[in-house]
Amino acid sequence: MASGTIISRILGFVRAVVLAAAIGVTTDAADAFGVANQLPNNVYAIIVGGVLNAVLVPQIVKARQNDDDGKGYVDRLLTFIITVFFAVTVVTTISAPFLVSIYTSGWDNNQLALATAFAYWCLPQLFFYGLYSLLGEVLNARSAFGPFMWAPVLNNLVSLAGLVAFLVIFGADPTGNRTVEQWSGEQVALLAGSATAGVVSQALILFVFWKRVGLKLNLNFKWRGFGLRPALKAASWSLAMVLVTQIGGLVQTVVASGAVAARTEDVAVASVAAAAIAWLVFMLPHSVATVSIATAYFTKMASHAHENRLDLLKADLLAGLRSIMLISVFATAALIVLAYPVARVFVGEYGGLVALGNVIIALMVGLVPFSFVYMMQRAFYAIEDTRSPFWFTVVQISLHIIGSITMSFTLPGQWLVVGLAALTSFTILVQGLLAYAMLRRKIGSLEGRKNAAAGSSFIISGLLSGLFGFVTLQLLGGTKANSFAVDSIVTAILTSILVGSVMLGSYVIALRLLRVPEVVTLSSNLATRFRR
Repeated sequence: MASGTIISRILGFVRAVVLAAAIGVTTDAADAFGVANQLPNNVYAIIVGGVLNAVLVPQIVKARQNDDDGKGYVDRLLTFIITVFFAVTVVTTISAPFLVSIYTSGWDNNQLALATAFAYWCLPQLFFYGLYSLLGEVLNARSAFGPFMWAPVLNNLVSLAGLVAFLVIFGADPTGNRTVEQWSGEQVALLAGSATAGVVSQALILFVFWKRVGLKLNLNFKWRGFGLRPALKAASWSLAMVLVTQIGGLVQTVVASGAVAARTEDVAVASVAAAAIAWLVFMLPHSVATVSIATAYFTKMASHAHENRLDLLKADLLAGLRSIMLISVFATAALIVLAYPVARVFVGEYGGLVALGNVIIALMVGLVPFSFVYMMQRAFYAIEDTRSPFWFTVVQISLHIIGSITMSFTLPGQWLVVGLAALTSFTILVQGLLAYAMLRRKIGSLEGRKNAAAGSSFIISGLLSGLFGFVTLQLLGGTKANSFAVDSIVTAILTSILVGSVMLGSYVIALRLLRVPEVVTLSSNLATRFRR
């Protein structure tokens, strides 16, 4: 699972770099495409995104107890959700101008028109995102985890091919010399159309894997009287949670888009596109480690919950959290230290990379609590409690909305997106603490003192790793303008590899000295294999 995600994320990075070369990061065209390409993800999350995670796996696990191995139930449930996705996709595509207008602030008519043109091409992605999630979750419920993680590789390859074609035909424009008025219909179609083609291929390829595991989707519109009501009831709280989350996201996007007004020829200001790239960097360790670990444990926890074995569910949860922390703490330290070299991969001018790097630093602070919340949500979903995640998410989003609106009036434009990223990290920490308390009330003790001791070992090792990495980076000349670390894409990558290797080595050694069980076991296994 992780291997598929790693390759997908590497290709995603390459795609983001090529996209930055084609239309820039701190340019009006980049922000227009960023808003449009994010719209299907936002609408998908609002309509059914969180519902699928909360409902499908537990319901399918239970349905497999039926005489037909759950096929009749799965056919009806998937037919119902596919129908909803199709209807919503048609409506949202027609509503592209309205959606663009509510996700932006302070844009002129030409930039709004370009974003709307992109949106008409991007919004059909909504249906295929839904299809991909449906087909993948059914595979996950049957413990066939690999295809769901590998399908995005095809998505990245298709969209990357479209970007390369765009560069060959229309040329690179990383600094925004091509104004929004100069974009032609052919340019819009190639850039946004190839992005949509990637999502289409990502969904359809899963039918191949369905066939390999002996599954076949037969559309069945006989929904009445077949037990869909419990699934829909459980989904209602999850849908409400996702809706609240997207309201917070809407406020953040509107506030971030307002930073464009502070952009001049002499000042690089991070806005929507920069926030999207920072989120891509943030999601790399989360997708590789947390999503892979949580996906595997989710099916196990759902089975244990169905068997009323909460002791086994808690054991799985705690093992998953420790594994997640092992990776997330190092990722946090590494990406904070290397934020500027990583930003240099995407942005050429020094002012732009500093703007992006600061957003990455502020966002990475929240990686560990974000990953913990993701894992704990799966524990709630396994016991079919979708109400609790709704309430601790309401608290997080309420704090975020209040903070975002306050920052829109108090922070200067060049620091606005950095402030929003820091606010995200803080509110996620609050959400994580609240989720832990609520989960403990639901399933009993989670061995708080023991896990706090284990967590402190990870944090101490991460801090030492960060110190060694910072010193190594300074020995290479630091991150000032024209220094080796940020001089070019090649030197930025070499710096990241060198400093990252030093940090990884010091992190593992520190964990080994602190006798963290996971590292001790891993070291012993590797030593045994090496001797063999």
